[in-house]
Amino acid sequence: MSTYYYLVAGLPDLTLEDSKLSYTVADFKTEFYPQLSPADKRLADLFYLKYDNANVLKLLEDKDACTDTRGNYSADTLAGHIAALKDGDRLPDSVFPSYLSTFITEHFSQTYEGANQLPADRLASLYYAYAMRCKNHFVSRWFEFNLTVNNVLVALTGRKYKLDVAPFIVGDTEVCEALRTSNARDFGLGTEVDYLDQVMKIAETDDLVEREKKLDQLRWAWMEEATLFDYFTAERLFVFLLQVEMIERWLSLDKEKGNQLFRQMIATLKDEVRIPAEFK
Repeated sequence: MSTYYYLVAGLPDLTLEDSKLSYTVADFKTEFYPQLSPADKRLADLFYLKYDNANVLKLLEDKDACTDTRGNYSADTLAGHIAALKDGDRLPDSVFPSYLSTFITEHFSQTYEGANQLPADRLASLYYAYAMRCKNHFVSRWFEFNLTVNNVLVALTGRKYKLDVAPFIVGDTEVCEALRTSNARDFGLGTEVDYLDQVMKIAETDDLVEREKKLDQLRWAWMEEATLFDYFTAERLFVFLLQVEMIERWLSLDKEKGNQLFRQMIATLKDEVRIPAEFK
């Protein structure tokens, strides 16, 4: 039986209280993270690093800034690492992710390669490159998928307003290069990106909240399809974490829509934790 059967089967029967989730991404880290293997903790860390990224940007602007406690590192730890890197010290990847060390070092030297990029875009580029090197195929593909979706939206927006999109495209993949240079309607990616038409259609939605919901629904469908046969695996726990985070955002945008999608997620999870025949 899968190592993760009891973890997945033990996922809480989540309920909504006062338009808020009774279970959050912070709860996941407290309750499930300690039960993961060292390798799978590193997978979860890739998700939580998004909060560390935001915290680093804040602390580089204001050393006394309030930070998001959902990150992997406390404010004091981040401050210590920033100070060490400013002094020219080197931190091993096992202590602090190499992409964050690179970004912080570049910040103080003011010589980073992405000089034409906003700091947040440069950090995002480094983060995605780091995450896509993950040896877990699903997790690596998840980050590549999100990078592509975000960049296509940026490229389409640039075209709409007749802007040079190249400085705003994040990353160094072949898809990124096509988005920077192609004048074709589909950026020459019609056969490379099978969800391109969906993203292009979503981009035509004028209402920003509605567009964000459609994007999350696309992400939801993609991850469900990508893990269709992952019943009791680390991938399923990673997806659960991503979906809880999505639900948190949906509830903040539209309570009723969030409630509906939340119930759908729980119903799906309950079906998935039934023991398949081969495990009986």
